[in-house]
Amino acid sequence: MADVTSPETASPGAAAPDPAAPDGVALDEVVRFTSELIRIDTTNRGGGDCRERPAAEYVAERLADAGIEPTLLERTPGRTNVVARIEGTDPSADALLVHGHLDVVPAEPDDWTVHPFSGEVRDGVVWGRGAVDMKNMDAMVLAVVRGWARGGVRPRRDIVIAYTADEEASAVDGSGFLADHHPGLFAGCTEGISESGAFTFHAGHDLPIYPIAAGERGTAWLKLTAHGRAGHGSKVNRDNAVSRLAAAIARIGEHQWPVRLTPTVRAALTEIAALHGIDTDTTAPDFDVDALLAKLGPAAALVEATVRNSTNPTMLEAGYKVNVIPGHATAYVDGRMLPGAEEEFRETLDRLTGPDVDWEFDHGEVALQAPVDSPTYAKLRAAVERFAPEGHVVPYCMSGGTDAKQFSRLGITGYGFSPLKLPPGFDYQALFHGVDERVPVDALHFGVRVLDHYLRTA
Repeated sequence: MADVTSPETASPGAAAPDPAAPDGVALDEVVRFTSELIRIDTTNRGGGDCRERPAAEYVAERLADAGIEPTLLERTPGRTNVVARIEGTDPSADALLVHGHLDVVPAEPDDWTVHPFSGEVRDGVVWGRGAVDMKNMDAMVLAVVRGWARGGVRPRRDIVIAYTADEEASAVDGSGFLADHHPGLFAGCTEGISESGAFTFHAGHDLPIYPIAAGERGTAWLKLTAHGRAGHGSKVNRDNAVSRLAAAIARIGEHQWPVRLTPTVRAALTEIAALHGIDTDTTAPDFDVDALLAKLGPAAALVEATVRNSTNPTMLEAGYKVNVIPGHATAYVDGRMLPGAEEEFRETLDRLTGPDVDWEFDHGEVALQAPVDSPTYAKLRAAVERFAPEGHVVPYCMSGGTDAKQFSRLGITGYGFSPLKLPPGFDYQALFHGVDERVPVDALHFGVRVLDHYLRTA
């Protein structure tokens, strides 16, 4: 196979040539696959309004072309998942799950510089919805395993690949369905990797950080309902459901949650502080996390959302006419919980909503933690450092969540690892669910090299 890290193309300080490295075909394919997957509109509007099947068939055909047998599974017609297994050379080794979702969040074309479903490649950048979340990773995995097929490469351990539906909503048609109804497809898997990790975060001059996710806050999407006495808008009404709901929402929105530091977040704070020349003890009784965050500059963004629980009101529904006081009003809140914080979360919501407003989980999923002192984390770190020796790898906890939550039901420990080497000024995190989502071609090439090396040696 062609050596893409030859002395002629390698950057100073880069890894020595690897005879089994991805060939030029893989580097071309990852760009083409990313672009073509973006063109397949898999917008997930929630409530079942999505159809991933065309994208699932796309990846399944390319797996089959490489001699990798795909299995297509649906809970609901059109909501298709793809699972395939690549046999490793060591039958005694645990299997590794590599998963990515095929659905994307909505995009309004009028807001974009380039049409969000064009997949246009312009000036060395692939544009479109899913370019970072997460059709780029879908394409990288596809390019890597097809490269293995061409070169006769086998990984050390079994690799199970899963392309899922419905991650951008409840995952009931995707990873939840797979974990609950097809656990046998993941037999032997003890660990998994997926989105939102190993990307370049430029924390300042000459301080490129590569955060690897080793945790996720739990999902707590809430529905609040206030009941009252319906009546004429001109009359005195002390039982106004809208007023009751508005008061509860204001309390929730203004609430300052207490600091709760998990092991992953403590490790992140310690390592990021050290990169800034700050010696800190996160276990000290007088440790002030907010004071430390104020000293970390841009890097604080990697941690600040995960030192507490959070509750953000997002939707309000009430009434049908301006002069009619409705009998009930509803609101929705995006809540996120740290590991071990559910009891505190429930008690706080009971207090903030008060006696006149009921609340329930509209959708909930567990918080996750993964060890940062594990052999797996060490190999993930080493794979990034091999191809980005100037970078600084640190652990972090995701403020949101991924399909790793559902796969954790099978005892699979998840890490966020979808490597991208990004230029200064490229705000990767802002492009998640944002306007003008895009990914540099060079970043895709980097991701293929890193994933290939890690997955072969994991």
